[in-house]
This record gives sequence, C-alpha cells and structure tokens, in this order.
Amino acid sequence: MKQPFQTLLNQVGLTALVTASLLSGTVQAADNNDHLKSTVDQQAKLLMNEHNISGMAFGIIVDGKSHLYHYGLADKKAKIPVSENTIFELGSISKTFAATLASYSELNGTLALEDTADKYIPYLKNSAIGNTKLINLATYSAGGLPLQVPDDVKNNEELLRYYKSWQPVFPINSKRLYSNASIGLFGYISALSMDADYTQLMEEKILPSLNMPNTFINVPSDKMADYAFGYNTAGDAIRVNPGMLDAEAYGIKSTIKDMTHFMAANMGLVPLDKDIQQALNNNRKGYYQASTFTQGLGWEMYPYPTQLDTLLEGNSMDVVLKPQTITIDNHPTAVLNNVWVNKTGATNGFGGYIAYIPAEKSGIVILANKNYPNADRVKAAYTILESAMTR
Repeated sequence: MKQPFQTLLNQVGLTALVTASLLSGTVQAADNNDHLKSTVDQQAKLLMNEHNISGMAFGIIVDGKSHLYHYGLADKKAKIPVSENTIFELGSISKTFAATLASYSELNGTLALEDTADKYIPYLKNSAIGNTKLINLATYSAGGLPLQVPDDVKNNEELLRYYKSWQPVFPINSKRLYSNASIGLFGYISALSMDADYTQLMEEKILPSLNMPNTFINVPSDKMADYAFGYNTAGDAIRVNPGMLDAEAYGIKSTIKDMTHFMAANMGLVPLDKDIQQALNNNRKGYYQASTFTQGLGWEMYPYPTQLDTLLEGNSMDVVLKPQTITIDNHPTAVLNNVWVNKTGATNGFGGYIAYIPAEKSGIVILANKNYPNADRVKAAYTILESAMTR
C-alpha cells in the first residue's frame, strides 16, 4: 500500500534531522579534537623551547576518551622520533606501582598495612624501624627517613644494617618527609610477603594484570631500540643508574600508550581482574592531610575542583624536601573519587607527571626525556585539562 505523500515528507524530514544531528555531533567531536591538539601543541612547544627538552609525549583522557600526542626526538644522535611506543623513565611515578603491589598483597591476605616491619624482616626486631607500621613507611610518616638510601649502602646486608641502626628524627605520625628509603622498604616488604622478588612480581604479575605490555623495570633487549635517552642539563645522553631499592621507588620505565591505559585503569575505564581493580581503587584511600593534599598510597589527592596555586604548592620542592606537619583524623578515608589525583616523577634525565580526576573520567600524563621543574609540568597539565574539560 502506498504511503500518503505527507507521511513520506515527514519521514524524509526526520531522516534529514537525524543525519544533520549526527553530522553536527561529528563536527563537534572533530572541533573538540582539533582544539585539544592545538592546546597540547602549544604547551609542548612552550615546554620544549623553555627547557631544551628533546622529546615529549602526552596522554590525555577527556570524558573517558583517550588521545595520544608525541613530539621531538627520543634519541638526538640517532634522530629517532618519539612515538607512542617510546619508553620513558618514570622516576617516582613508580611509587604508584609499588602501592598497587602492596594493595594487591593486602587483598590476597599476605600483608596488612597495620603490621610492623619486623613481622616480615625478623632481623629488624627491637629496632625503631622494626617497630614501625607498614602504613607509615608507605606514607612517609615513619619519623624522618631520608630522601635517598645512603650512597655507601651497596647490598642487602648493608641495607638491613642501615635500617636497623636508623633512629627517627621526629615522632611517627607527626610529620611527612618524602622518602625513597621509606616507600622503597615498603615495596620491598610487600614482595617479601608474597615470597617473591619485587621485580619478578611486578613484571610477571602486576604489569601483565594491568595489561601494560611495554612497561618494565628492566627493559628487555628486544625493546632497547624503543628506550629513549634522557638528557641532563649539559645535554649528555643518560639513563638511570642502578641503586638500592631503585625498582621499588623510581625504577619503572613505560610508554605514553601504557601510561594512558594505566590512568584509565585507575579510573575504572578498562576491564581488569576484580582484585587488581580493587587494589588500584584502594590506593585512593586518604591517610592524612599534609600541606594542600590528602596522602594516599603512592598518590597525592586534592579536593576537586582545585586551583592551580593549590597544586603548585603541593608539588613544590619545599613539600618534597622539607618535613611537613600532618593532620590525622579518622583515617583511612573511603576511596576518594571527586579529587585531583597526582604524582610527579623524575630521574636525572627524565621528568614526568600524571594527574586524573576519577569523577570526571579525565586526566593527563606528560612524559619527557629531560628533568624540568615540577611547577611547569603542573601548569601545562592544568592548562590542557581545564581547556579540554570546559568545552
């Protein structure tokens, strides 16, 4: 049966309206992508010119959708460009992986954050560090452990002797002093609790569970061509040197593709095993207030929305290098979602920053093969995210 002419007109009109709507949405998405790329291009150029950075990579998630950008050279001598597969040193962003291993250990019943260190290392019994809870090691509140393990400590035997003889500088739970020696020991004990080597656990269990195939502690020979060179202030090509507890505190190397995936995983945007997802979530429990942020496991968290000045203060060198008075209430908190979660990281030749807002399904990773000021990383990240999320 023939349809009335008016009905046909109505259907044609409806089809045209739907088509126009779809086209409009496509154009809008293209406009947003162009705007994001323009903003990232501008910030990359600014940072690379100001700090003589050879290569950079940016991973941005806006409302759950990922965007990758890369610039410059991973190796100046060989003129190898940065790509989504270029491997960068993460520096202290590695601490978020140590926290994930510990949270996973806790979920599996091999470790409890309220345990003391001597439960896992009997040699430390009757010492200040042996009587210290793991949660204090994890959150830099153990009484003033230094930023680095002393240079004259060269092996595990010397390391344990150092810890056994160490004495607190101030009372436990009174101040935060950022410390590789603190969270490094925490990561070391987390692996001990599972009767395994830290590097082996990370590379054979945690990283595969996170679906991060190009992330390593020890970059394998078949991936060395993707491993960027870092550059120091003199312009020399360098890579990180081995050190005690380096794997636990600053030893992860990764790509912008994997790190953007890691950021998505932390926001629950990709399918994961329930235990590894819960471990990621548990890292966002808050344990105390310090400076402008709440301390989580590996992460620092700021109430959202937050101001740039607040982030700059929390990521300042004063907060990194000087003791900060802390406030402990009824902690830990529940898992925090409406927060700006961040972590900086650097080695002598690399500088990185990751920040994400779980409630907004948005975040940013910036990786560079040059160590440059935290403040400029934070400013660039804030500028890009603010621009992307307000369109």
